[in-house]
Amino acid sequence: MAKYKETIDLYSDDGKVLKSNVTLDKISPLVNPASKKLIDLAKRSVAVNLGGIEAALKTGKLGKGGVIMGRELDLPIIANKDAIVAKIKDMVDVNGGETVVHEYKGGNLLLVEVPEARITSASTYDAAITAVAAATTYAIVDQFKVSMFDAPAVKATTFGAYPHTMDMEGAFVTSILSNPQNNEGLGYGFRNIGVNHFVMMTHRNAMQGAALAATLETAGEFEMGGAIGPFERHMLLQYAFQGLNANNLVYELVKENGQTGTVGTVLQSLVGRAIEDKVIVPGKKGGYFQFYDTKDPMMWNAYAAAGTLAATMVNCGAGRFAQAVSATMLYFNDLLEHETGLPGTDFGRLMGTSVGFSFFSHSIYGGGGPGIFNGNHVVTRHANGCGIPCVVAACALDAGTQMFTPEGTSAIMGETYGQIPEFSKPIDQIAKSI
Repeated sequence: MAKYKETIDLYSDDGKVLKSNVTLDKISPLVNPASKKLIDLAKRSVAVNLGGIEAALKTGKLGKGGVIMGRELDLPIIANKDAIVAKIKDMVDVNGGETVVHEYKGGNLLLVEVPEARITSASTYDAAITAVAAATTYAIVDQFKVSMFDAPAVKATTFGAYPHTMDMEGAFVTSILSNPQNNEGLGYGFRNIGVNHFVMMTHRNAMQGAALAATLETAGEFEMGGAIGPFERHMLLQYAFQGLNANNLVYELVKENGQTGTVGTVLQSLVGRAIEDKVIVPGKKGGYFQFYDTKDPMMWNAYAAAGTLAATMVNCGAGRFAQAVSATMLYFNDLLEHETGLPGTDFGRLMGTSVGFSFFSHSIYGGGGPGIFNGNHVVTRHANGCGIPCVVAACALDAGTQMFTPEGTSAIMGETYGQIPEFSKPIDQIAKSI
């Protein structure tokens, strides 16, 4: 990749400088040690809900919403969790001792990190979840000498309805990554993570959640070929200023407007900051209208993306509702274009995405709230790495207005992945690793 001379300062989510004079390449998902560890763990880590498996077997609730009466199994799984964990580790190991198992909630929840060899020797990342699900199945069958006639019930708790469904519907073995068949194009794996997952993994911290989403969305952009040549700098600048609070821009915009501000006042602050930093300069006049010019459209896009996140935090934070995020992303950028004569975030694509997002998240269609969307969705995929971070921030600030709450859909993600610093505090970890 290219080497960059221009530098940024990285700030925390509370406005304190973490690292100064950082060249752009140092935050790249191809280079930054914390980002690389995060990406690696996202592929190799699998959550196992042992408590959920025990309860499901006891009641016969198998698959998503299914109950098979007469197939109940009363197995003391939690009471025997040490033996089951040992069996899982032994079966998932390659050379011996590489499998890491984190236990949470008294062993009710596990986070299993499979050996790197299982991923490097596989064509896709699903080698992790299949290995853990199969090992969990056999560990339970072996521990309790489950008969060949009852073993399929155990398998139904670990693999869910698969292979009758394309994904592991209703499984108690889960990953933040969806199965590859659900990815709608080349390189969409890291963009196919639900908004509510990000919210819970970062414990409802809006800026950390946006950073985690931006990190994996940007990794996805690199994977799909969207950060090649001059577009590499474009993606890194957008990621730095929106996702990592570069030069404290997002924090200062929110602080300046948080108490009494609106989407419009955030816009005024953003344009003022862009003029002050010489990112844009006054151009020609068209009657009463002052056009602005820029010699660095990629830096302008980064400022626009940061402003969009700040406007989202101010507006959705004031109302404690996530539902306004689509309108905020749309009209902040609409106002920005009218104010400057320059393109909005992602050169107009975020505006277009937001129109469809409004319709599908709460208009006359209204199939689900913002929290159940992801960057792989047919509605939200068109904003290249800059839309989902705003949605995550909005849902983190939501006070329970969604039909599908983060606690309802993604609690386990917070209780497992959210205990790993790279997932829960990405801003700090990325800066620390430079």
